[in-house]
Amino acid sequence: MAATANSYEIADLFAERAKNLAPPTYGTELTKIVSVSFTYGLADPTLFPDADLAATTADLLAKEAAIALNYGPPSAQLYEQISLRLEAQGIAADGDRLLIGYGSGQILGLLPDVFIEPGDVVIVEGPTFLGVVARFVHAGARLITIPVDELGMNVDALEETLSDLKKQGIRPRFIYTIPTFHNPTGTTMPLFRRQKLVALAAEYGVLVVEDDAYKDLRFQGETVPSLASLDQEGWVLYVSTFSKIIAPGVRLGFACGDPAIIERLAMFKSEGPVGPFVSHVVGRYCATGKLDAHIQKLIACYKHKCNLLLEAIAAEFPSDIVALRPDGGFFVWCKLPPDISAKALLSACAQQGVSFLPGTRCYANGQGDDAIRLAFSFQPKDKIVEGIATLGAVLREWQR
Repeated sequence: MAATANSYEIADLFAERAKNLAPPTYGTELTKIVSVSFTYGLADPTLFPDADLAATTADLLAKEAAIALNYGPPSAQLYEQISLRLEAQGIAADGDRLLIGYGSGQILGLLPDVFIEPGDVVIVEGPTFLGVVARFVHAGARLITIPVDELGMNVDALEETLSDLKKQGIRPRFIYTIPTFHNPTGTTMPLFRRQKLVALAAEYGVLVVEDDAYKDLRFQGETVPSLASLDQEGWVLYVSTFSKIIAPGVRLGFACGDPAIIERLAMFKSEGPVGPFVSHVVGRYCATGKLDAHIQKLIACYKHKCNLLLEAIAAEFPSDIVALRPDGGFFVWCKLPPDISAKALLSACAQQGVSFLPGTRCYANGQGDDAIRLAFSFQPKDKIVEGIATLGAVLREWQR
């Protein structure tokens, strides 16, 4: 089975751990073990609803073990719960418009199988989540990058690109976007840009893939309608996940869109439907009504961590480094001054036991050495303060 989108970050994580566990070498230079990593957007394990999931599982096994543990389709209750959540957003979610997968990464990883032949054009954001975009490249797609600013994807630049491509007789296979709590910048696309993006999709006949993994984790600001809820003509494929709001280990995500697209995606899901057991557990847990209360707990914790990170940045970083304040999600994006290289900074910080994601890991076109992504989701609060103090000390030393 093809690797899921997050497998790229996880593979890097394993490599980093392997490096850190290697026996130390004593010489003129000694690289410290990375003790504070802002690199990976991992969930905080202290927030997992393990007790509620255990109780839900025990109840399921006591009452419906014969169904949940046997061969069979995913839980009808899970489909119902997903439909209710989507319909609350204004997204039509009839049964033939839904596909459940092993995380949203698996579903996004099916896109090349359905849409891409070598040489096909795919439009992505810059920066973006390369864990997904790498799959498009491996399938032979020709990527065109649209810049992201403080308001998300620049849809005026997108319009110019679509117009130019049309003159060349080229219709992109799809546009991949993360409009809400963008990974890596944390930005949220405002309503007027979303409306224009959906209108452009209809005008040029191009599918928009809306990756909405972080939607529920809003700390501040007004909720903005999803692209899928604005779409009246079937040009948006909506993809989301339970990884951020329950736990990544449940490996459940879903897509909602035109039935013909859902059918094609399901055809390429060679292992068949997701396992009945985990789908019954998650469906039953959602039906208890405890998920929404749990999400509020997540929001409170991640908001505090985000604020702590931003306060530490304001206290420790040189004033010419700009940190974008997100309204939600897992990440803070920092723009560096022209005289600092993100890759060189990473090397220097690793010597002091701190790591982060350089912006070069977030662009498909080689850009990004002027920015870094800091993930605040996983680290304990004291480590956030410690890590930013170390990073700030390195930056100040460089600017002397």
